[in-house]
This record gives sequence, C-alpha cells and structure tokens, in this order.
Amino acid sequence: MIKIKTRAEIELIRESALLVSKTLGILANEVKPGVTTLYLDKLAEEFIRDNGGIPGFLGLYDFPNTLCMSPNEQVVHGIPNKEPLKDGDIISIDCGVLMNGYYGDHAYTFEVGEVDDEVKKLLRITKESLYKGIREFKMGNRVEDIGYAIQSYVEAKGYGVVRELVGHGLGKKMHEDPQVPNYGRRGRGKKFKNGMVIAIEPMINMGTHKINQLNDGWTILTQDRKPSAHFEHDVALVDGKPELLSTFKYIYDAIGIESNEENEFKSSYYENQKHIQ
Repeated sequence: MIKIKTRAEIELIRESALLVSKTLGILANEVKPGVTTLYLDKLAEEFIRDNGGIPGFLGLYDFPNTLCMSPNEQVVHGIPNKEPLKDGDIISIDCGVLMNGYYGDHAYTFEVGEVDDEVKKLLRITKESLYKGIREFKMGNRVEDIGYAIQSYVEAKGYGVVRELVGHGLGKKMHEDPQVPNYGRRGRGKKFKNGMVIAIEPMINMGTHKINQLNDGWTILTQDRKPSAHFEHDVALVDGKPELLSTFKYIYDAIGIESNEENEFKSSYYENQKHIQ
C-alpha cells in the first residue's frame, strides 16, 4: 500500500535526507587513493550519530555496516572492508539515516583520483538519467514513466539498466511501496499522487545489464565485470511536481563543482521555512 505523506511528514523526511546529503559531503573530502572503505564507514557512522541520526542501513535486514560501498564493477550493497581505494577507481556510496521516525536514503558515485574518460562518461550519463527520471514524477504520470525515461536515455548510449534492483517508496520504513524500476513502458504502473515520497536510483552498467551476487549474500556486481554507476535522490510529489528532499550540494561544495542541476526541483516552501527559522 502506498502511504501518502502530509507536508509535515515530508519535512521530517527532508531532515533525514539532508543529514544523508551532509554525510556524503563529509565523505567527499575523504574519498582518495589509499583510503579504506571501512574508514569511510566509521566516519559516516560518527557523523550521523553526532548529528542526531541513526545509521539507517546498520542492522537493516542484518546488513553489517553504516554504508553500502560498491567500487568499480560492484553495483550496490558492497560491504566496507580494509582494502584501500586505488587511483582510477570509482566508488558508489549509498547511505541511509533514521531520524524523527523517518528515513532518508541517498547515493552518489565518486571518482577516486584520475578516472578514465569512458568511466567519467558512464557517471555523467547515469546522473543525467536520474534527473530525467525525476522529471517524470508528476501528476498524470505513472510509475513506469520514470523507468522508461531512464532506460531510453541510457540504452541509447549503449549502457545496461539493472533489472533486479529498483527504487522505492520512503517514509517510516526504508522500503515502502511503490517499487520504482529503472526500466519500463510508458503509461504503466501506479498513478502518482500528491504526497508520495520515493527514492529514484538508476543503477547503470557500462556493459551488460546482467548481474551476479557474491557469496557474502550482499554484494551485487556486473556479470561482465565492467564498471557500474549509481546515483539516488529522495523526491516528494508536491502540488503536482517533483520536489527534491536530498541534495548533492554538499558533495559539490567539497569537491569544487558548480551546478544548477537541482534548481528546477527546489521547494519554495522549504526555502521560506529556512528564512523564518
């Protein structure tokens, strides 16, 4: 069942989502050759707890860590370890927070040192597909309109769209209805309604869409062992339009990127509340 949120609930989800965003911003300064994913994981847990949150992934379905850390050919759900990152790697960092009874869930794929141009292109196209999907989250559309927009964009570039892993509703539980696949046909699936909150998260492979799972029961990797990218935002449907609850701003501030990509999804309500406080 899809749970419709009130404005107050959406703002509570935003608080959790923004703590995730700030956590990723802190990590952006630390992602470099020689750093271990286990170190980044501990840093994230400390920051989340110091800021009034609880790591949303730690213990969820028995996951052992705060972050899902997935380098290179790993798609998602990689377990942090003591192996240092290398120059030329990419690393997908997926983070969740529980605060005030609501979850935030947000991901970004980082470059480690100097990355190959073809891999940079994969990251760029995947992130662009995320915003193409977000634009379809509007009144009059249905769930698979998001997947269609993502799939048609990335497959035209020669990339593979992971089928088995999807976006999802978000609220008092990390994973709520509806499931939000990154592929689909126009006009299919549940109708969107104001008050819905979802996590949109394209997982795009440089080669085949097919995946395998490691024996650890968590780590998902590409079948052909080519790189994979993952970007995720939390989005509410307000007044018929998509409104971002998470942001990449803290990451961009840390690594010196200027971007206006999120401007069309900003909330005038949220900006007004910031000025009032």
